[in-house]
Amino acid sequence: MEYLKRISDELLAKKLRSSAAVLIEGPKWCGKTSTGAQLAKSIIYIQDPDKRQMYRQMADAQPSLLLEGDTPRMLDEWQTIPVIWDAVRFAADQRQKMNQFILTGSATPIDDGNGEIEHTGTGRIARLRMRPMSLWESLESTGQVSLKDLFDGKQAMGLYENRLTIKDLAYIMCRGGWPGTLGIDKADALEVPFNLVDEFVNTDVNKVDNTEKNPQRVRAVLRSYARNISTMTVATTIMKDVRANDISITDKTLSNYLTALRRLFIVEDQKAWQPSLRSKTAIRTSDKRHFVDTSIATAVLELNPTSILEDFNLFGFLFEDFCLRDLRIYSQPLRGTVYHYHDNSGLEADMIIRLNDGRWAAIEVKTGNKEIEEAASNLIKLSNTVDTSKVGNPSFMMVLTAGQYAYQRKDGVYVVPIGCLKD
Repeated sequence: MEYLKRISDELLAKKLRSSAAVLIEGPKWCGKTSTGAQLAKSIIYIQDPDKRQMYRQMADAQPSLLLEGDTPRMLDEWQTIPVIWDAVRFAADQRQKMNQFILTGSATPIDDGNGEIEHTGTGRIARLRMRPMSLWESLESTGQVSLKDLFDGKQAMGLYENRLTIKDLAYIMCRGGWPGTLGIDKADALEVPFNLVDEFVNTDVNKVDNTEKNPQRVRAVLRSYARNISTMTVATTIMKDVRANDISITDKTLSNYLTALRRLFIVEDQKAWQPSLRSKTAIRTSDKRHFVDTSIATAVLELNPTSILEDFNLFGFLFEDFCLRDLRIYSQPLRGTVYHYHDNSGLEADMIIRLNDGRWAAIEVKTGNKEIEEAASNLIKLSNTVDTSKVGNPSFMMVLTAGQYAYQRKDGVYVVPIGCLKD
């Protein structure tokens, strides 16, 4: 299958122009290697079984040997030989040139005290976060509504039609945005997330910190996370959930398992936005529970496109997680972070996108047309609740839907199907 353009392509090129090295990090199978290979002039695949031992011997003897080659030189899955990090950092200092190295990694290595990683790489190694493909990148969104144009006030708004039905969305949510699922049989594509979860549970979660973990416990933690997806469920609730079938698990064990899952980029929680308010209302600061891709949640819960539509309440929580993935990807070129808002009065917004220049937008996620009116009213109420003298007026307000049409309401709120959105 030919390479499909990724939003990360230009981000990588930009970072290489301003840094000696770039680390592309994200979960397995999200496309890091393929994206890096588009710009790399030479590549070492560290996990190549025919050469892995040789690479380790070279790293033990003289790590700089691994860095010799046309630049930018890509070192794929560098974290399996951690000393590469310091070798790249030192080479960057010596060469005093941009565009030298691309590192890819599907796990964050720990500092185990053995001295293999001595420096952070600050100022020499830039970071680029990749996630599975958004609907725009997988060519399934029409892209008629641009997040950048909305922030810039340049979005021309007609009555745009979403070509994805609810059934289509249910299938894509279960299939995921994994590049390898595109272009293969649809039934086979649905098996990929199950295979990935099996690998996470049985192999990767142990390698990330070199400690053996109980696969059944790991799966139980993932199931609890999935059952509480898109909610502010606290760790104690997850503990109670897991203990229902495993009374011997300790708080420390759960913490270690969750840390490992984060370092594998499998779970990716959503932090709360804490603006200045006009009232004395208290803001809730708990993170919302989310996955890097909704298909992980559907796989650990053993769901399929038909079963998630039979429980529309669950579908709504999964759809919010699905939309968050795309909004995180689309906001990256704008240097945006996606938060949530919830205060003690019950006022909430599923997504607050805040750019590094201070601009912000409020978004509610809804699956049906009947909920749009209430969602729009809540967004307007939120815009009147925050202290705009300190945070400014929202660049836009949007109800993100699974519906058929994109349009702008008379009150200024945009209604946009996720299948019409792009960066």
